[in-house]
Amino acid sequence: MNAKERKYKLALVGATGVVGRVAREVLEEKNLPISEYVFFSSYKSAGTKLEFMGKEYTVRELKEDSFDEGFDFAIFSAGAGTSKKFAPIAASKGCIVVDNSSAWRMDKEVPLVVPEVNSEEIKNNHGIIANPNCSTIQAVVPLKVLDDKYKIKRVVYSTYQAVSGAGLKGIMDLEDGGKEDYQLQKFAHPIINNCLPHIDVFLDNGYTKEEEKMINETRKILNRPYLPVTATAVRVPVINSHSESINVEFENDFDLEDLIETLRNAKGIIVEDDTKHDIYPLATEASGHDEVYVGRIRRDYSIKSGINMWVVADNLRKGAASNAIQIVEYIIINNG
Repeated sequence: MNAKERKYKLALVGATGVVGRVAREVLEEKNLPISEYVFFSSYKSAGTKLEFMGKEYTVRELKEDSFDEGFDFAIFSAGAGTSKKFAPIAASKGCIVVDNSSAWRMDKEVPLVVPEVNSEEIKNNHGIIANPNCSTIQAVVPLKVLDDKYKIKRVVYSTYQAVSGAGLKGIMDLEDGGKEDYQLQKFAHPIINNCLPHIDVFLDNGYTKEEEKMINETRKILNRPYLPVTATAVRVPVINSHSESINVEFENDFDLEDLIETLRNAKGIIVEDDTKHDIYPLATEASGHDEVYVGRIRRDYSIKSGINMWVVADNLRKGAASNAIQIVEYIIINNG
């Protein structure tokens, strides 16, 4: 029986959240050979009715026995605590879990996967596969291509991250934050008219947890455990799609036009780099797409061999839902 003939059963955990909603949209678009979908949430959202692929579904409460009925795949988008508790239960029942939270990303026994970058790691799973942080995913897609050809020496991240990355409460703080008597739901300060250099909690070393995630996850995905990486992560008053300024220093020299052409020919990347006509990646353009957009590619003249580039992607799609579903799709295709 090949992949097209076999039918699979998939659970979506966190189905009513911001990422869960996008995951449903992507699953409808992909139309994978899945014969049965089951949607789970916390007890607060259990009982919610969802329209999916022309049918109505009732969201179930996630419980310890939820995976007893047998699933091939489960996509978790419900937070680290939920994943820590329930992902091992699902995996113990023979279900392959693709987890969107931070719970398993740095576990040495769990693959951290971006399919365009390191799909070969998928086969090393023991029932759980981690989806990287949204800001890391879009960065490593072009970085892997460049590392393979020129060998990266150092990476400096400066991110400009949309409020949708902070969930519904983050979106509310931007959309409703200007209303009189509005109480902030997510951010420490108003996001309207501000850029907040504060994503996740501050650590003792002065970095935020988001910045630390980007540093550690980049090293793991690129299989460069000692690669010098630093980051400053900033929340900006944009609804959707993260933008990143990435400075890369290489061990080897390069021809800039050859480097741009290398990116242009890479899977999952769209190069938009025509500054004479004001063409460069925009958050509004990336929203709704799964590709990573790269532009403003230019030599860094302050070092011997380096570039600056501007990288934009939809953080809810490629940065979360689509990447997880791509992993499921890869497994289905390669099981055929």
